[in-house]
Amino acid sequence: MQRFYKCGFCQLMLKSYVKRAGHSTAAQKKAYEELSHLFLIPYTEEKIDFSKTFVNSKSVTAEIGFGMGAATTLIAQENPDKSYLGIEVHRAGIGKLLWEIKERSLSNIRIVEHDAADVIQKMFPESSLDAIHVFFPDPWQKKRHRKRRLIQRPFTEYLAKCLKPGGYFYMVTDWEDYANHALEELSLCPLLKNDYGGFAPAQSWRPETKFEKKGLDKNHVIKELFFKRKI
Repeated sequence: MQRFYKCGFCQLMLKSYVKRAGHSTAAQKKAYEELSHLFLIPYTEEKIDFSKTFVNSKSVTAEIGFGMGAATTLIAQENPDKSYLGIEVHRAGIGKLLWEIKERSLSNIRIVEHDAADVIQKMFPESSLDAIHVFFPDPWQKKRHRKRRLIQRPFTEYLAKCLKPGGYFYMVTDWEDYANHALEELSLCPLLKNDYGGFAPAQSWRPETKFEKKGLDKNHVIKELFFKRKI
C-alpha cells in the first residue's frame, strides 16, 4: 500500500503525497497500455453512476491509495459479489493492479488515477459507498508535516458523507501518533460512530500488506480504526 496523497481541500493546498522516484516494469507498462481503457475511470467533476460503472453495484468499496494493489486484489477476489474502486496516483501500482486483474480474471475492480481528495469531493455521490479502506497512509511523522495527514478534518466529513448509513470507514496504520490523531479526528465527526469506543480489533479478512510487514519488522504496533456512518 502506498502512502502518499494530496489534500486538495486544504486552504493552503498542501500536498499530502509526493511523487516517488522509480519506474514501472515492462509488465506493468504493458498492462497499463492494454487494459487502462477497460478498467480506468477518467477523472471528472461529475458524480459517478455506480450502476453504470459496475454490473453489480449493490455494494461499492473505495480504497484510497492501494499502492501495488496486493490487498485490493485479494479482497476483490474473495468477494466477487462486491465492487471495488481504487484511487491511486502512482502508475507503477496501477499497472501492477491491472496485471493482477487480467491474471485473475477479475471484473469487480475499477480505478481512478487521480488525487483522492478531488475524487472523494467531486466524483462520489453522497451516501453512495458501503465502505472506505485506507491501509497504511503516509504518517508524516515529523511534527511540522502533520498538517499534511490525509485523515483529519475537514476531509473526514467528506469521507463520512460518501458512506451509506451503516457503511464503514476502515483505516490501519503502524504509527501510534497518527493512529491517536486519526482516532480523535474521526471521533469528532458528527456523522460517524465508533462501536469499539477506541481502536478496533484486527479484522481477520484483511490481507497483510508490505507496509504492515515493514512496520512489524520494526516492532511497530498495528492500530486499526473502524467507524460506521450513523443511521
